[in-house]
Order: sequence, then C-alpha cells, then structure tokens
Amino acid sequence: MNSDVPHLLFGGSFSAIIPPHSVDVSEIREIPDNQEVFAHSDTDQSIIIELLEHQNHVPDQEAARYHFADIANSNDATVMDSTKILSVEPVSSDQITLQDPSSAWLLSGRQQVAKFNEQARNTVTIHLALFRLPQYSTDILITFNDPTIISPFSSSVGGSSVQSGGTSASAAPHWTLEQFRATVQSFQLLDPTIFS
Repeated sequence: MNSDVPHLLFGGSFSAIIPPHSVDVSEIREIPDNQEVFAHSDTDQSIIIELLEHQNHVPDQEAARYHFADIANSNDATVMDSTKILSVEPVSSDQITLQDPSSAWLLSGRQQVAKFNEQARNTVTIHLALFRLPQYSTDILITFNDPTIISPFSSSVGGSSVQSGGTSASAAPHWTLEQFRATVQSFQLLDPTIFS
C-alpha cells in the first residue's frame, strides 16, 4: 500500500493515509461493516477505524476516556492495574482534515491484553483519536494498537517483531506515532450519504 496516497475507506465514503507495510484485514477475514482494520505486515501493530453510535450521554471532554474504557472491556482488560490512561488532549480543527466534528480528541494509554483469549497478557500502548459528529449521530474512533511488551507465553512470541524484552526483530520498520497522527490528520469524509 502506498503510504503517501489516501486510501479509500468504507466503500469510498472516507479516505486517509494508511502507514506502509499495512495489510487490509478484510482481505483475510470478515470484518464488521462499521470497521476498517489494517495490520502491520510484520508486527502485531494494527490500526482500526470504527464508526460508532454517538454517545449523547457522554460529555465531549470525557468521550475519549469512555471509548478507551469500552476498548478495555472488549479486551478483557478491566481488572485493576491492567489499564492506564497516559494523556488526553483536544485536537484543534487546524490539525485535522475532517470537517465539522463537534470536537476531536487524542488519548494515549496502556492495556494488558490477552491475544485470542490466551492467559498470557501483552502490554499494548493504545493511541486513540476520537471525532465526535453528533449531526450524524456518530463517534468516529481511530485506534493504533502498538504492542510494547510481549509475554514469553503469548502466541505472538516468534511471530511478532516485539520480543519479550521489547526489542525488534522485524525487517519492516514499526509504525510510529507520527504515522498514526498522519492517518488522523488526513482522515476525511468524502460522501456523507454513508450516514443515511
């Protein structure tokens, strides 16, 4: 995938620059219609773009935390000390291409996640961008999952570029936070009829 050219998403309704060495997971397995999932070809890193129901009951300043907690619940990372928010910051409209979100947020955190319902838990840094679009009853979530410590008992050992000590064994370079930010900054709506 050419990383400089915006990639069409959700049947051409959106576009964004996707980092190099990415694999469209929908070509490998079925993905829900409200998601686009890209995995790094040589690591366990992934980027997930989700169209979610706008959470009217959650104030803008708490919405990124709400969605991070929802991800933790999905990852079964809700026990004490298995999840931690490192930072939450608003994103100004001059830093993004998407028009008219009521607010945009970046959150960074960590979760202890078991892969494929294994007992072994890996430490995953999660960078999350949230665009709130109440006019379309939608919250858009872009999540960058970046495993930083792989348990020696995880199925990811040997297949991942991050080994149990956190060192890299990959031929293709890891995705960076800057590349994730480029995805977030370039994300744009091309066809609003997707919300009809």
